[in-house]
Amino acid sequence: MRLRHSFVFVGVTSLVLAGWSVAQPPPARVAYTEAREHSVQQTVELPGTVEARTSSLVASEVDGLVQSLAAREGQAVGKGQVLVRLRTADLELRLQAAEAGLREAEARLQQADADLERNRGLFDEGILSASQYGASRSERDAWQGRADQLSAEIARLRLDLARSSVKAPFRGVVVAERCELGEWIGRGDPVVELVSLHDLEVRVEVPERYFSQLTLGAEATVRFEALPAREVQGKVSAIIPRANIQARTFPLKVRIQNHDGAIGVGMLARVGFAAGDAHLATVVPKDALIIRSGDRMVYRLKDDDTVEAVSVETGTGVGSWVEIRKGLSPGARVVTRGNERLRPGQAVAGEAGEYSLP
Repeated sequence: MRLRHSFVFVGVTSLVLAGWSVAQPPPARVAYTEAREHSVQQTVELPGTVEARTSSLVASEVDGLVQSLAAREGQAVGKGQVLVRLRTADLELRLQAAEAGLREAEARLQQADADLERNRGLFDEGILSASQYGASRSERDAWQGRADQLSAEIARLRLDLARSSVKAPFRGVVVAERCELGEWIGRGDPVVELVSLHDLEVRVEVPERYFSQLTLGAEATVRFEALPAREVQGKVSAIIPRANIQARTFPLKVRIQNHDGAIGVGMLARVGFAAGDAHLATVVPKDALIIRSGDRMVYRLKDDDTVEAVSVETGTGVGSWVEIRKGLSPGARVVTRGNERLRPGQAVAGEAGEYSLP
């Protein structure tokens, strides 16, 4: 038994001496970028709510019975598109009667014009008395007045017929129906609630300490809790100089575009504003940041082609870069690609990757 054990020990020793060893993995391929010094301006991020810049309770301009609902709740409509149609049979009959009356009045007026012209000659010859001539002129004026009255009535009826199709005053989305099929509605009664989603505003309550730093037309970055991949640029469109007494905040509105309709009215938003004076700071690409359990870190590439994990304190975002307040200095090489699976001390094969500064 001793001889067998000795043989095994000698065999293992011989393998080690022969140069056999466990294979090491190749260096991980990564991309890196140097930290830069760049001018940074502090930003303030505040919560806000998306509001429709244009919203309307579209009302009927005439009395009538709802004959059809051409646009239903949730439907997008264009400017001038029919929303609701009212029954028009009564208006059409009244229009026909008025047009017939006008034709009669015009015929009577034509006859009265001829009689007046004839009587004028008889009056000039002394054959017709002044009272008789005056009567023929009054007859002619009466028929002229009747024709004018019927023309006005026809114009009004035609306008009411056109108004019986309630149309959208602007492009938007129907968010609520305010009438039902077969319902009688009066002049001024709402038929739908319409909001425009093309131009939106984000209402933000700004703390008093930031009020003096904001100006009309200032740029703002808007993100949405419901759309994490969406970020849009807006501009301050209104600053309302009346504070909420309890909160000491001032309402402010940021106008944004919503060309594809993805942003909904009432969504919660985060609005970032530039505030304070610009200063020089160390910045790195946002791709270099790794967030784990709320802590922020980057992998720094060392001279011996290994990496070390560095905890950092971040500040203001600058486009695709972010300010580093603590942990790094300009010139440090930070890993921006392939950093997700690195571990401290790991050997890497680094390749420079460039990011354009804003």
